[in-house]
Order: sequence, then structure tokens, then C-alpha cells
Amino acid sequence: MNKIIQIILAVSLCLSAAASADVDKEALKKKLEETMPSLTVGDISPSKIKGLYEVMAGANIFYVSENGRYLIQGRIFDLIEKKDLTEEKLAVAKAALINKVSPEEMIIFQAPMQKYVINIFTDIDCGYCRKLHSEIDQYMAEGITVRYLFFPRAGKDSDSYKKAVSVWCADDRNAALTAAKSNKNPPQEKTCDNPVDEHMALGNELGVRGTPMMISPKGTIYPGYMPAKQLAEALSKEK
Repeated sequence: MNKIIQIILAVSLCLSAAASADVDKEALKKKLEETMPSLTVGDISPSKIKGLYEVMAGANIFYVSENGRYLIQGRIFDLIEKKDLTEEKLAVAKAALINKVSPEEMIIFQAPMQKYVINIFTDIDCGYCRKLHSEIDQYMAEGITVRYLFFPRAGKDSDSYKKAVSVWCADDRNAALTAAKSNKNPPQEKTCDNPVDEHMALGNELGVRGTPMMISPKGTIYPGYMPAKQLAEALSKEK
């Protein structure tokens, strides 16, 4: 069904003029909020298809008719330019979310000669997360600064969650994270004010389904493990 919607939207894009801008956006927003109270509506703007409007909801985009009756969940493709217009907007939204996080709220492995930055949602007990971290020197040698956020997949109060909190509360967070990812427990279980819950909430908003999940400051998602040289090459091609 989604493919049919995408085809219809793509054909409409080629045939339609620019969307009209005279719709009452506030009224449209209010109607959406009344119809779907669980949806946090952000910016509303005309899409490339006449009569269809983009609705930002966190790191998600929906399309709605100008009367607020019909909502489409799908993607718009420009068949002439061969571009996924929805993905372009999603990247902007994801970049805004990840770039709001202060470096003080992450564990950072700083490249001596930084060329790139990558944000990584990690789970201490995840196998590929451990593989990635075992190669952290290779990433830094490629000029990649790694900024970690926690995403214990087993959820709050799991062993992975407690390890994440203990690492954050350690005197040397970087050393504690490396020890934990080397299958060594943190020196001792600690608690303190920590951003783990905030990291998890952000990960959910960004659609993290597995770890590691990497996201660049430009909002590009790189799911799963990627070797250092391959990641550096991908980051070098970001516009």
C-alpha cells in the first residue's frame, strides 16, 4: 500500500503546480491536534504537491490535505530530479534534534586531527557496539570524533542500563566505557545525575531500532557497524 501511495504522490508531483500558501496553518494544526491528540505537531508547510501540506512531528513527516481530513504516511519522490524529497526534510529534522545535545551530555573520544564528527547510540552489551569500540583508535586516526549516547536496548533498569549509568558516574567516563565494552564491569555500580533516560528518549524519537546507530551532524543515519575507513569515506561525501 505504501508503494502505491508513493507512486501516486510521485506522479502528482510531476503534474502539479506549487502548493497554494493561503491555507490557515494554525487552524489546520488545531484540527490535527484535536483529531490526533497524541501527535505533537511542529511546523506545517506547503509540499511540492498542490493541496498537500507537510507536517513535522519530531523527526517524522506526514502529509495532510488542506482541509485536515486526509493524512498520508509515506514519501514523496521527484522522478525528474531522482530525489527523495521526504528524506531531505527528515535529515534536517534529525540534525536539529541531535545537534541540540550538548557535548557535555555525551562521552566523547576526540580525534587529534578532527575531520568529521559522528554521534553513536550505543549499548554496552551489544556485540557490534563492542566491535566498533575495539577499533576506536582507527576511527580517531581517520579524523573521526566519536560522540556516544546510551541506548540500552533491554530498557530502563536492565543490567545494560545500570552499566550505562555506572559508566557515566565514573571518575573517568572514557576509561570506564572502554572497560565495560571490553567485557569488564565498571569498577563499581554507581548512581548520579545522568542523561541516560534523555538519550533513550531521543533515540526513540530518532527511530533507533538497534545498536550501534550512527547519525552525523547533518542528520544522515548510518545503521549498524561500519569500519572506520568506510565511515570516513561516507562522511566525506555528505553535502
